[in-house]
Amino acid sequence: MKVAIVTDSNSGITPQEAKKLGVTVIPMPFLINDEEYFEDVNLTQEQFYEKLLGGADVSTSQPNIYTIMETWENLLKTYDEIVHIPMSSGLSTSCETATNFAKQFDGKVQVVDNKRISVTQKLSVYDALKLAKEGKNAKEIKDYLMQTSMNAKIYIMVQTLKYLKKGGRITPAAAAIGSLLHIKPVLKIEGQKLDKFSQVMTVAQAKKKMIDQIIKDLDTIFADLQKQGRMQISMAYTYDKDKCLQFKEEAEKALEKYGLKVEFLDPLSLSVSCHIGEGAIAITACEYYK
Repeated sequence: MKVAIVTDSNSGITPQEAKKLGVTVIPMPFLINDEEYFEDVNLTQEQFYEKLLGGADVSTSQPNIYTIMETWENLLKTYDEIVHIPMSSGLSTSCETATNFAKQFDGKVQVVDNKRISVTQKLSVYDALKLAKEGKNAKEIKDYLMQTSMNAKIYIMVQTLKYLKKGGRITPAAAAIGSLLHIKPVLKIEGQKLDKFSQVMTVAQAKKKMIDQIIKDLDTIFADLQKQGRMQISMAYTYDKDKCLQFKEEAEKALEKYGLKVEFLDPLSLSVSCHIGEGAIAITACEYYK
């Protein structure tokens, strides 16, 4: 059976990369001063941060479900089935919406809610492609991605609390104190939850905290997967790539004993950056299919 792989732009997969891989990426909309934009369609990363740093009001929106359904209908003219991999339902309602509308397609569209975002979501797309090439059908691909959904952790340092405050992730009082004390919060994404992990005073402390925790995860909860060579390290950032490249060097040095390198180093999608702001860096440990 021919299985099409669909995801959204929160995966960080660009239109150029999507074309090379043979996957379909649905652009996630976001608003700047109440005007709708789509990444790499009518706005670049550089233009977004120019507006953001200039004080523009940014927020996210949901993709038009009829656009998604039309995409599915067009793909099913040449494919037998579809695996649709959206961002985590814990961070957006778009996954639940897609799941409900997929019921109209008599099982031909399998929506995967495996609690992923950014580079971990991207890795799920790569895994789905490998499984499809091995002849697995859409349901089998979904089952694998769901079974391994919890085998990923993301740690992310945000440069500012401004956008978390705006999104209701922290109280205005906490944001005010954090800004006054120049606290750098380190957050954790495990499953569908975005939780506070730690707070430090400097970027250097944040990077050390994240690397140390990744090493701890590799030695404990991911120990068996690491021994089997099935763990991958990736990174993501907003705005400042050079800072993330330095973080990459530091992490790879600390991970030498595991023989691990950073596989993906991607800018966070703009629809995610709306909630994080500039200057964020993230590291993830994630199981991959081999």
